[in-house]
Amino acid sequence: MASGILRVKDDTVVDENGQQVVLRGTAIGGWMNMENFITGFPGHEVQHRAAMRRVLGDQKYEFFFDKWLEYFFTDADAQFFASLDLNCLRIPFNYRHFEDDMNPRVLKESGFKHLDRVIDLCAAHGIYTILDMHAVPGGQNPDWHSDNPTSYAAFWDYKDHQDRTVWLWKQLAARYKDNAWVAGYNPLNEPCDPQHVRLPAFYERIEKEIRSVDPNHILWLDGNTFAMEWKGFDKVLPNCVYAMHDYSTMGFPTGEPYKATPEQKDSLERKFLRKAKFMMEKKTPIWNGEFGPVYADAVLDTDAESINQDRYNLLGEQLRIYDKYNISWSIWLYKDIGLQGMLYTNPESKWNKTIQPILEKKRKFWLDKWGQRPAPEPEAVFRPMVEWIDRVSPAAKETYPTSWNTDLHLLRNVFNTFLAQSFVDEFAELFRGMDEKQLDELARSFHYDECKQREGLNQILKDHAATSK
Repeated sequence: MASGILRVKDDTVVDENGQQVVLRGTAIGGWMNMENFITGFPGHEVQHRAAMRRVLGDQKYEFFFDKWLEYFFTDADAQFFASLDLNCLRIPFNYRHFEDDMNPRVLKESGFKHLDRVIDLCAAHGIYTILDMHAVPGGQNPDWHSDNPTSYAAFWDYKDHQDRTVWLWKQLAARYKDNAWVAGYNPLNEPCDPQHVRLPAFYERIEKEIRSVDPNHILWLDGNTFAMEWKGFDKVLPNCVYAMHDYSTMGFPTGEPYKATPEQKDSLERKFLRKAKFMMEKKTPIWNGEFGPVYADAVLDTDAESINQDRYNLLGEQLRIYDKYNISWSIWLYKDIGLQGMLYTNPESKWNKTIQPILEKKRKFWLDKWGQRPAPEPEAVFRPMVEWIDRVSPAAKETYPTSWNTDLHLLRNVFNTFLAQSFVDEFAELFRGMDEKQLDELARSFHYDECKQREGLNQILKDHAATSK
């Protein structure tokens, strides 16, 4: 049984008995907020769903996505999660499940079917949940994971986008205000406010609005610029935990390999401390809401075992640092098609085999950021363009977000957006003519019983989850 609704006390999270609770777990990314690298489609969720509806028709579209949401997380997943001693599941969701852009401020009850189900499954196994609005009206950042098919985060310039977000959070808070297994609300994932002052102002506003219907639950507040900086923040709000994201480039194919050198270990801790400086100075709890390496593929990479061991070692060192500072964390992510997940679909599954032609094109043409690996054809056109832009406009590399250089802006705008969306219909056409039996088999590829486990990752998580007890 949960010991009451969690709350903040000084620099810790406690239950109703005043006992510290350190939340350690993962995120069910790619589920109620779909992401291209997680399940394999090109482009953005809103484009992917529209193309699938055109090909399947309304009835089969609704059938497929309902079964897919069901199979993605069942009681078997909750049992497995609890067996690793993990105690918190972050649930990213897209506002479009609960409200339509063409019918704003009308709550869609259908959106709660699977959200309520997973919250209840987790509660039955002693697992807290944090509700994370990963995509809001207008887009709170310029990246694919906010389902923003542009590089413009319109959320910050249009008050109505903000008003609708506040309205929806009040509906959610009213629904879960008495649920002690909901550990709280993560209002914006990885916001990017170029002015830096509008984000803390929005947090002040939404904190008051949510408290008007739910005075008790914790708010988990991401820092600015993909949860990596705190410029413009000068105070803390009551009963709030401040959140950073701590990805390391050493965990990605294009980054420096991690070899556990003293310099690399020192760099990891210094970067963590920089991101956590605000929380440490203000003496608030710290939540690392996302981190984690991308893993090599045994089919595509001849030295996959060695690469992945280096990345397990990197993850272990990061977790050692988090243990040292006794922070809560949520790794990214729980389940996917083989890049990061604790569980991943079988390469021989109907899903993987069906979408294989597009997966090959995604790798070959750099159609999504997370799955990018060295490829000669895009590199041949990409590198000269970057060099030309930096030469004719030295200021280009300083364009906000500050964590992006010219490379990332070009990748995002040309490869991951313009080029990627041109393959959306081609992906959907792979499903044309399928009946409900075939669609059910596709969806079931994501069921726990059909998936493989990344055992090295899961053992590390279990070892470090135990330190919170």
